[in-house]
Amino acid sequence: MENNNLLELKEKALQEIEAAQTSDALNAVRNTYLSKKSELSSLTSMIGTLPPEERKSFGQALTEVRVAITSAIEEKANLLKNKELEERLAKETIDISLPGHSYNLGGRNPFYVIKDEMIQIFLGMGFEVADGPEVETDLYNFELLNIPRDHPARDMQDTFYINENELLRTHTSPVQARTMEAKKGAPVRIICPGKTYRRDDDDATHSHQFAQIEGLVIDKSINIGHLKATLELFAKKMFGEKREIRLRSSYFPFTEPSVEVDITCANCGGKGCNMCKGTGYIEILGGGMVHPNVLKMNGYDPEEYSGFAFGIGIERVAILRYGIDDIRKFYQNDVRFLKQFKKMS
Repeated sequence: MENNNLLELKEKALQEIEAAQTSDALNAVRNTYLSKKSELSSLTSMIGTLPPEERKSFGQALTEVRVAITSAIEEKANLLKNKELEERLAKETIDISLPGHSYNLGGRNPFYVIKDEMIQIFLGMGFEVADGPEVETDLYNFELLNIPRDHPARDMQDTFYINENELLRTHTSPVQARTMEAKKGAPVRIICPGKTYRRDDDDATHSHQFAQIEGLVIDKSINIGHLKATLELFAKKMFGEKREIRLRSSYFPFTEPSVEVDITCANCGGKGCNMCKGTGYIEILGGGMVHPNVLKMNGYDPEEYSGFAFGIGIERVAILRYGIDDIRKFYQNDVRFLKQFKKMS
């Protein structure tokens, strides 16, 4: 075949490519000119039969025609693909001006709102968050916290024992012991948020499962004034600048001295009412200076180091903050209850 005939074949192919209006039509053109049974493939197999002096020029011309047809088909394929996509989108157009479907959503559980807010307050004071296992050993849950064998907290009626040595932790204080052990005598400034478990009958004010955030600070020259300043700042951040705290003497085996911490009643502003039983204050947490025995058992020299610790019930804070009258509401996932807190989510 002469080169002029190749040019005619090329022009014919380009015209058919141009005329193709669908992907199927273009594929038909592709099969006609580029398949193994096409005229171009037949001409390629005939090159070996040509005189040597004609093979090179004919082969070059044949390649140019194949390249031109292939490029034209690819270009046309892209155009058709975009065109077909536009047509499809036009058919599937959604009228976004139509009103949507409304869903009856609840809100974020106030327990988690309060928990996150408490953590952020303490992070702002330079505390770090520490975590530990909920299934604990007697060593970390009791012994390293100066809770003797005959202490009522170890009673089977108060603690969920798994076996003689393992139990569900009754407070988050074991995290403090584990942290002190890991720090090997270095300063500590942590909070330990988490679930705790005690054998209790569930009612409006008690639950077998509840959550705490415990704090621990150990360093040189720490005194009870640091504890009071820390808790005072927390109370003002959590409940408002006008709230005040007071410390009352108490007893915990892992602190000495120990204190109960009260906050001025939100209902009466500290003047005394039925809610606070006329005292003007409501209890919110317990704490104190870390007992020397606890420091010693966990690798600290009580002659050189001192510290304070405190424990706050998360549900307790939420109840005081929002006036919730039943602790069980935090765990029932009742949409009617959660909807009241939607704006906080």
